[in-house]
Amino acid sequence: MPVFYGWKVVAAAFTVLFTAYGAQYCFGVFFNALLEEFRWSRASLAGVFSLYTFGYCVAGFPAGRLSDAVGPRRVIAAGGLLLGGAMASMALVHHLWQPYVFYGLVAAMGMGTAYVPCNSTVVRWFAQQRGLAMGLANTGASAGTLVLPPLAQLAIAGLGWRGAYLVFGAAVFLIINAVAPLMRRDPESMGLHPDGAPAPPPAARDATGGLRLGAAMHTPVFWLIGAAYTATWLPVFIPLVHLVPFARDLGHSALVGASVVSAVGAGAVLGRLVMGSVSDRLGRKGTIALAMLLQSLGFVGFVVAHDLTVLYAAAVVFGYSYGTITTLFPAIIGDFFGRDHAGTLVGFLFMLAGSMGAWGPLLAGVVYDAVGDYRPAFLLSAGLNVVAAGLVLACRPPRRGAAASAP
Repeated sequence: MPVFYGWKVVAAAFTVLFTAYGAQYCFGVFFNALLEEFRWSRASLAGVFSLYTFGYCVAGFPAGRLSDAVGPRRVIAAGGLLLGGAMASMALVHHLWQPYVFYGLVAAMGMGTAYVPCNSTVVRWFAQQRGLAMGLANTGASAGTLVLPPLAQLAIAGLGWRGAYLVFGAAVFLIINAVAPLMRRDPESMGLHPDGAPAPPPAARDATGGLRLGAAMHTPVFWLIGAAYTATWLPVFIPLVHLVPFARDLGHSALVGASVVSAVGAGAVLGRLVMGSVSDRLGRKGTIALAMLLQSLGFVGFVVAHDLTVLYAAAVVFGYSYGTITTLFPAIIGDFFGRDHAGTLVGFLFMLAGSMGAWGPLLAGVVYDAVGDYRPAFLLSAGLNVVAAGLVLACRPPRRGAAASAP
Protein backbone atom coordinates (compact mmCIF):
# COMPACT_ATOMS: atom_id res chain seq x y z
CA MET A 1 0.00 0.00 0.00
CA PRO A 2 1.59 3.34 -1.04
CA VAL A 3 2.45 5.86 1.65
CA PHE A 4 0.14 8.88 1.71
CA TYR A 5 2.08 11.79 0.21
CA GLY A 6 1.13 13.98 3.17
CA TRP A 7 3.64 12.08 5.31
CA LYS A 8 6.37 13.02 2.82
CA VAL A 9 5.32 16.63 3.30
CA VAL A 10 5.62 16.10 7.07
CA ALA A 11 9.13 14.64 6.61
CA ALA A 12 10.19 17.57 4.43
CA ALA A 13 8.77 20.07 6.93
CA PHE A 14 10.62 18.22 9.72
CA THR A 15 13.90 18.62 7.83
CA VAL A 16 13.40 22.31 7.04
CA LEU A 17 12.43 23.11 10.64
CA PHE A 18 15.29 20.99 12.03
CA THR A 19 17.79 22.93 9.95
CA ALA A 20 16.36 26.44 10.33
CA TYR A 21 15.47 26.31 14.03
CA GLY A 22 18.55 24.37 15.01
CA ALA A 23 20.69 27.04 13.36
CA GLN A 24 18.58 29.79 14.94
CA TYR A 25 19.03 28.50 18.47
CA CYS A 26 22.77 28.23 18.03
CA PHE A 27 22.66 32.02 18.42
CA GLY A 28 23.01 31.62 22.19
CA VAL A 29 26.26 29.68 21.66
CA PHE A 30 27.67 32.20 19.17
CA PHE A 31 26.34 34.95 21.47
CA ASN A 32 28.79 33.88 24.16
CA ALA A 33 31.71 33.69 21.69
CA LEU A 34 30.95 37.17 20.31
CA LEU A 35 30.70 38.64 23.82
CA GLU A 36 34.11 37.20 24.73
CA GLU A 37 35.81 38.59 21.61
CA PHE A 38 34.22 42.02 21.26
CA ARG A 39 33.15 42.79 24.87
CA TRP A 40 29.85 44.29 23.73
CA SER A 41 27.09 44.60 26.34
CA ARG A 42 24.58 41.78 26.58
CA ALA A 43 21.71 44.14 25.80
CA SER A 44 23.35 45.50 22.63
CA LEU A 45 24.06 42.04 21.24
CA ALA A 46 20.72 40.62 22.36
CA GLY A 47 19.18 43.41 20.29
CA VAL A 48 20.40 41.56 17.17
CA PHE A 49 18.24 38.57 18.05
CA SER A 50 15.34 40.84 18.93
CA LEU A 51 15.49 42.52 15.50
CA TYR A 52 15.84 39.09 13.88
CA THR A 53 12.82 37.71 15.76
CA PHE A 54 10.70 40.73 14.87
CA GLY A 55 11.79 40.52 11.24
CA TYR A 56 11.16 36.81 10.71
CA CYS A 57 7.74 37.00 12.35
CA VAL A 58 6.78 39.93 10.12
CA ALA A 59 8.17 38.09 7.09
CA GLY A 60 5.93 35.14 7.96
CA PHE A 61 2.87 37.04 6.71
CA PRO A 62 3.99 37.63 3.10
CA ALA A 63 5.59 34.16 3.11
CA GLY A 64 2.26 32.64 4.11
CA ARG A 65 0.37 34.59 1.47
CA LEU A 66 2.88 33.55 -1.18
CA SER A 67 2.54 29.93 -0.10
CA ASP A 68 -1.23 30.18 -0.55
CA ALA A 69 -0.81 31.78 -3.96
CA VAL A 70 2.13 29.99 -5.60
CA GLY A 71 2.81 27.05 -3.28
CA PRO A 72 5.50 26.60 -0.63
CA ARG A 73 8.32 25.08 -2.71
CA ARG A 74 9.76 28.25 -4.21
CA VAL A 75 9.15 30.25 -1.04
CA ILE A 76 11.08 27.79 1.15
CA ALA A 77 13.93 27.44 -1.37
CA ALA A 78 14.38 31.23 -1.48
CA GLY A 79 14.44 31.26 2.30
CA GLY A 80 17.22 28.67 2.36
CA LEU A 81 19.35 30.92 0.17
CA LEU A 82 18.77 33.97 2.39
CA LEU A 83 19.24 32.17 5.72
CA GLY A 84 22.31 30.22 4.64
CA GLY A 85 23.90 33.26 3.04
CA ALA A 86 23.26 35.40 6.10
CA MET A 87 24.83 32.87 8.46
CA ALA A 88 27.91 32.55 6.26
CA SER A 89 28.16 36.36 6.17
CA MET A 90 28.36 36.43 9.99
CA ALA A 91 31.94 35.15 9.59
CA LEU A 92 32.82 38.65 8.34
CA VAL A 93 31.64 40.51 11.46
CA HIS A 94 33.98 43.10 12.99
CA HIS A 95 31.55 45.83 14.06
CA LEU A 96 28.28 45.73 16.00
CA TRP A 97 26.18 47.07 13.11
CA GLN A 98 27.11 44.08 10.93
CA PRO A 99 25.21 41.37 12.88
CA TYR A 100 22.20 43.70 12.87
CA VAL A 101 22.28 43.66 9.05
CA PHE A 102 23.41 40.08 8.35
CA TYR A 103 21.47 38.32 11.08
CA GLY A 104 18.84 40.82 12.16
CA LEU A 105 17.60 41.59 8.62
CA VAL A 106 18.76 39.09 5.98
CA ALA A 107 18.57 35.94 8.12
CA ALA A 108 15.18 37.10 9.38
CA MET A 109 13.79 37.23 5.83
CA GLY A 110 15.07 33.71 5.23
CA MET A 111 13.73 32.33 8.49
CA GLY A 112 10.31 33.83 7.75
CA THR A 113 9.88 31.21 5.03
CA ALA A 114 10.27 28.27 7.46
CA TYR A 115 7.65 28.24 10.23
CA VAL A 116 4.57 29.61 8.45
CA PRO A 117 4.89 27.92 5.02
CA CYS A 118 5.85 24.55 6.54
CA ASN A 119 3.10 24.52 9.14
CA SER A 120 0.32 25.93 6.98
CA THR A 121 1.15 23.32 4.34
CA VAL A 122 0.92 20.48 6.87
CA VAL A 123 -2.42 21.93 8.07
CA ARG A 124 -3.77 21.62 4.52
CA TRP A 125 -2.70 17.97 4.17
CA PHE A 126 -4.38 16.73 7.36
CA ALA A 127 -7.70 17.12 9.18
CA GLN A 128 -8.46 14.15 11.47
CA GLN A 129 -4.74 13.60 12.18
CA ARG A 130 -3.77 17.25 12.19
CA GLY A 131 -2.36 17.32 15.72
CA LEU A 132 -0.24 14.22 15.14
CA ALA A 133 1.09 15.52 11.82
CA MET A 134 1.87 18.94 13.29
CA GLY A 135 3.64 17.31 16.23
CA LEU A 136 5.82 15.15 14.00
CA ALA A 137 6.72 18.01 11.65
CA ASN A 138 7.52 20.44 14.44
CA THR A 139 9.60 17.88 16.27
CA GLY A 140 12.18 18.85 13.66
CA ALA A 141 12.55 22.29 15.24
CA SER A 142 13.04 20.75 18.69
CA ALA A 143 15.42 18.08 17.44
CA GLY A 144 17.48 20.81 15.80
CA THR A 145 17.55 22.72 19.08
CA LEU A 146 18.71 19.52 20.80
CA VAL A 147 21.41 18.54 18.32
CA LEU A 148 22.90 21.68 16.79
CA PRO A 149 23.92 23.94 19.75
CA PRO A 150 26.46 21.43 21.14
CA LEU A 151 27.74 20.88 17.58
CA ALA A 152 28.07 24.64 17.21
CA GLN A 153 30.09 24.81 20.44
CA LEU A 154 32.37 22.02 19.20
CA ALA A 155 32.71 23.72 15.80
CA ILE A 156 33.63 26.98 17.49
CA ALA A 157 36.24 25.17 19.60
CA GLY A 158 37.72 23.52 16.50
CA LEU A 159 37.29 26.14 13.77
CA GLY A 160 36.71 29.37 15.66
CA TRP A 161 33.35 31.12 15.56
CA ARG A 162 34.01 32.52 12.07
CA GLY A 163 34.75 29.10 10.58
CA ALA A 164 31.76 27.62 12.40
CA TYR A 165 29.46 30.26 10.89
CA LEU A 166 30.74 29.44 7.38
CA VAL A 167 30.08 25.72 7.83
CA PHE A 168 26.61 26.28 9.28
CA GLY A 169 25.66 28.71 6.51
CA ALA A 170 26.62 26.27 3.76
CA ALA A 171 24.77 23.40 5.47
CA VAL A 172 21.59 25.45 5.86
CA PHE A 173 21.54 26.39 2.18
CA LEU A 174 22.19 22.86 0.89
CA ILE A 175 19.76 21.00 3.16
CA ILE A 176 16.78 23.34 2.79
CA ASN A 177 17.08 23.51 -0.97
CA ALA A 178 17.38 19.72 -1.21
CA VAL A 179 14.00 19.08 0.46
CA ALA A 180 12.00 22.13 -0.70
CA PRO A 181 10.74 20.38 -3.89
CA LEU A 182 8.80 17.88 -1.74
CA MET A 183 6.58 20.63 -0.29
CA ARG A 184 3.42 20.39 -2.43
CA ARG A 185 0.71 22.95 -1.61
CA ASP A 186 -2.25 20.67 -0.76
CA PRO A 187 -3.64 17.17 -1.43
CA GLU A 188 -6.12 18.46 -4.02
CA SER A 189 -3.21 19.55 -6.23
CA MET A 190 -2.33 15.84 -6.52
CA GLY A 191 -5.88 14.50 -6.79
CA LEU A 192 -5.92 13.45 -3.11
CA HIS A 193 -7.85 14.32 0.07
CA PRO A 194 -6.61 15.23 3.58
CA ASP A 195 -5.33 12.28 5.66
CA GLY A 196 -5.34 10.14 2.51
CA ALA A 197 -9.09 9.63 2.86
CA PRO A 198 -11.16 8.49 -0.13
CA ALA A 199 -13.46 11.52 0.28
CA PRO A 200 -13.13 15.07 1.64
CA PRO A 201 -13.13 15.35 5.48
CA PRO A 202 -16.36 16.14 7.37
CA ALA A 203 -17.13 19.85 7.53
CA ALA A 204 -17.01 19.68 11.32
CA ARG A 205 -13.21 19.31 11.25
CA ASP A 206 -12.76 22.53 9.33
CA ALA A 207 -15.77 24.18 10.91
CA THR A 208 -15.96 27.46 9.03
CA GLY A 209 -15.16 26.11 5.57
CA GLY A 210 -12.05 28.21 5.07
CA LEU A 211 -12.39 31.88 6.04
CA ARG A 212 -10.39 34.57 4.32
CA LEU A 213 -8.39 36.98 6.42
CA GLY A 214 -10.98 39.77 6.29
CA ALA A 215 -13.78 37.49 7.50
CA ALA A 216 -11.62 35.96 10.24
CA MET A 217 -10.70 39.44 11.51
CA HIS A 218 -14.39 40.11 12.16
CA THR A 219 -14.57 37.26 14.69
CA PRO A 220 -13.59 37.98 18.34
CA VAL A 221 -11.84 34.62 18.71
CA PHE A 222 -9.29 35.58 16.04
CA TRP A 223 -8.05 38.43 18.22
CA LEU A 224 -8.36 36.40 21.41
CA ILE A 225 -6.00 33.77 20.00
CA GLY A 226 -3.66 36.58 18.95
CA ALA A 227 -3.69 38.07 22.47
CA ALA A 228 -3.03 34.70 24.12
CA TYR A 229 -0.09 33.96 21.87
CA THR A 230 1.27 37.48 22.30
CA ALA A 231 1.40 36.91 26.06
CA THR A 232 3.11 33.52 25.82
CA TRP A 233 5.52 34.44 23.01
CA LEU A 234 6.68 37.75 24.50
CA PRO A 235 9.10 35.93 26.86
CA VAL A 236 9.59 32.69 24.90
CA PHE A 237 13.01 33.52 23.44
CA ILE A 238 14.53 34.72 26.72
CA PRO A 239 15.82 31.28 27.78
CA LEU A 240 16.94 30.36 24.28
CA VAL A 241 19.14 33.46 24.03
CA HIS A 242 20.25 33.93 27.63
CA LEU A 243 20.56 30.40 29.06
CA VAL A 244 24.24 30.05 28.11
CA PRO A 245 25.35 33.29 29.86
CA PHE A 246 22.91 32.49 32.73
CA ALA A 247 24.63 29.13 33.21
CA ARG A 248 28.00 30.88 33.10
CA ASP A 249 26.79 33.23 35.83
CA LEU A 250 25.99 30.15 37.95
CA GLY A 251 29.59 28.99 37.52
CA HIS A 252 29.28 26.48 34.68
CA SER A 253 31.22 26.20 31.40
CA ALA A 254 30.01 27.39 28.01
CA LEU A 255 29.62 23.75 26.89
CA VAL A 256 27.40 23.03 29.90
CA GLY A 257 25.38 26.12 29.00
CA ALA A 258 24.95 24.82 25.45
CA SER A 259 23.79 21.48 26.87
CA VAL A 260 21.10 23.32 28.88
CA VAL A 261 19.82 24.78 25.59
CA SER A 262 19.83 21.22 24.27
CA ALA A 263 17.73 20.18 27.27
CA VAL A 264 15.15 22.71 26.08
CA GLY A 265 15.23 20.95 22.72
CA ALA A 266 14.84 17.53 24.34
CA GLY A 267 11.78 18.70 26.28
CA ALA A 268 10.29 20.23 23.14
CA VAL A 269 10.75 16.97 21.22
CA LEU A 270 8.70 15.17 23.89
CA GLY A 271 6.06 17.90 24.00
CA ARG A 272 5.54 17.92 20.27
CA LEU A 273 5.49 14.15 19.87
CA VAL A 274 3.14 13.55 22.80
CA MET A 275 0.85 16.56 22.92
CA GLY A 276 0.11 16.85 19.20
CA SER A 277 -1.70 13.51 19.15
CA VAL A 278 -3.17 14.15 22.62
CA SER A 279 -4.78 17.32 21.29
CA ASP A 280 -6.49 15.30 18.53
CA ARG A 281 -8.28 13.34 21.25
CA LEU A 282 -8.70 15.78 24.14
CA GLY A 283 -9.11 19.05 22.26
CA ARG A 284 -6.74 21.74 21.08
CA LYS A 285 -7.79 24.50 23.49
CA GLY A 286 -7.35 22.65 26.79
CA THR A 287 -4.04 21.15 25.65
CA ILE A 288 -2.63 24.58 24.79
CA ALA A 289 -3.80 26.12 28.09
CA LEU A 290 -2.19 23.29 30.07
CA ALA A 291 1.07 23.81 28.19
CA MET A 292 1.04 27.53 28.99
CA LEU A 293 0.70 26.77 32.71
CA LEU A 294 3.61 24.34 32.42
CA GLN A 295 5.67 27.06 30.75
CA SER A 296 4.96 29.32 33.71
CA LEU A 297 6.26 26.56 35.98
CA GLY A 298 9.41 26.28 33.85
CA PHE A 299 10.17 29.99 34.28
CA VAL A 300 9.69 29.65 38.05
CA GLY A 301 12.22 26.81 37.88
CA PHE A 302 14.79 29.17 36.34
CA VAL A 303 14.17 31.62 39.19
CA VAL A 304 14.99 29.04 41.89
CA ALA A 305 17.76 27.25 39.96
CA HIS A 306 21.11 27.22 41.75
CA ASP A 307 22.44 23.81 40.73
CA LEU A 308 22.50 21.87 37.48
CA THR A 309 19.73 19.43 38.44
CA VAL A 310 17.14 22.20 38.86
CA LEU A 311 18.46 24.09 35.83
CA TYR A 312 18.13 21.04 33.56
CA ALA A 313 14.68 20.20 34.96
CA ALA A 314 13.43 23.75 34.36
CA ALA A 315 14.86 23.67 30.82
CA VAL A 316 13.07 20.40 30.01
CA VAL A 317 9.73 21.66 31.41
CA PHE A 318 10.09 24.92 29.50
CA GLY A 319 10.96 23.05 26.30
CA TYR A 320 8.06 20.60 26.68
CA SER A 321 5.56 23.44 27.01
CA TYR A 322 7.16 25.67 24.39
CA GLY A 323 7.14 22.81 21.88
CA THR A 324 3.48 22.08 22.55
CA ILE A 325 2.33 25.71 22.34
CA THR A 326 4.19 26.45 19.12
CA THR A 327 3.11 23.21 17.43
CA LEU A 328 -0.58 23.67 18.14
CA PHE A 329 -0.78 27.32 17.06
CA PRO A 330 -1.34 26.59 13.33
CA ALA A 331 -3.51 23.59 14.24
CA ILE A 332 -6.03 25.59 16.29
CA ILE A 333 -6.21 28.22 13.54
CA GLY A 334 -6.94 25.46 11.01
CA ASP A 335 -9.61 24.01 13.32
CA PHE A 336 -11.35 27.35 13.92
CA PHE A 337 -11.00 29.00 10.50
CA GLY A 338 -10.48 26.19 7.99
CA ARG A 339 -7.48 25.26 5.85
CA ASP A 340 -8.13 27.04 2.55
CA HIS A 341 -6.30 30.22 3.59
CA ALA A 342 -4.18 28.77 6.39
CA GLY A 343 -0.94 30.35 5.19
CA THR A 344 -2.38 33.87 5.25
CA LEU A 345 -4.15 33.44 8.61
CA VAL A 346 -1.23 31.77 10.37
CA GLY A 347 1.17 34.29 8.86
CA PHE A 348 -0.89 37.30 9.95
CA LEU A 349 -1.27 36.19 13.57
CA PHE A 350 2.33 35.01 13.66
CA MET A 351 3.37 38.46 12.49
CA LEU A 352 1.39 40.15 15.27
CA ALA A 353 1.94 37.77 18.18
CA GLY A 354 5.28 36.27 17.25
CA SER A 355 6.93 39.63 16.64
CA MET A 356 6.33 40.48 20.30
CA GLY A 357 8.82 37.75 21.14
CA ALA A 358 11.47 40.03 19.68
CA TRP A 359 11.37 42.25 22.73
CA GLY A 360 11.84 39.52 25.34
CA PRO A 361 15.59 38.87 24.91
CA LEU A 362 16.29 42.60 24.64
CA LEU A 363 14.33 43.40 27.80
CA ALA A 364 15.99 40.54 29.66
CA GLY A 365 19.38 41.92 28.61
CA VAL A 366 18.39 45.39 29.83
CA VAL A 367 17.22 43.91 33.16
CA TYR A 368 20.49 42.03 33.54
CA ASP A 369 22.61 45.07 32.72
CA ALA A 370 20.61 47.10 35.28
CA VAL A 371 20.45 44.68 38.24
CA GLY A 372 22.94 41.93 37.37
CA ASP A 373 20.30 39.19 37.51
CA TYR A 374 17.87 37.50 35.09
CA ARG A 375 15.38 36.43 37.76
CA PRO A 376 13.02 39.46 37.58
CA ALA A 377 12.60 38.78 33.85
CA PHE A 378 11.88 35.09 34.54
CA LEU A 379 9.19 35.98 37.12
CA LEU A 380 7.43 38.35 34.72
CA SER A 381 7.55 35.64 32.06
CA ALA A 382 5.81 33.19 34.40
CA GLY A 383 2.99 35.66 35.02
CA LEU A 384 2.46 36.32 31.31
CA ASN A 385 1.92 32.62 30.67
CA VAL A 386 -0.76 32.40 33.36
CA VAL A 387 -2.58 35.26 31.59
CA ALA A 388 -2.17 33.48 28.24
CA ALA A 389 -3.73 30.26 29.58
CA GLY A 390 -6.80 32.18 30.74
CA LEU A 391 -7.22 33.83 27.34
CA VAL A 392 -7.02 30.49 25.50
CA LEU A 393 -9.66 28.95 27.75
CA ALA A 394 -11.98 31.83 26.84
CA CYS A 395 -11.76 31.02 23.08
CA ARG A 396 -14.86 29.70 21.29
CA PRO A 397 -15.03 28.65 17.60
CA PRO A 398 -16.69 31.33 15.44
CA ARG A 399 -20.34 30.78 14.58
CA ARG A 400 -20.77 29.81 10.93
CA GLY A 401 -23.50 32.33 10.25
CA ALA A 402 -21.65 35.24 11.78
CA ALA A 403 -18.41 34.30 10.05
CA ALA A 404 -20.06 33.82 6.69
CA SER A 405 -21.79 37.19 6.83
CA ALA A 406 -18.56 39.05 7.60
CA PRO A 407 -17.05 40.96 4.66
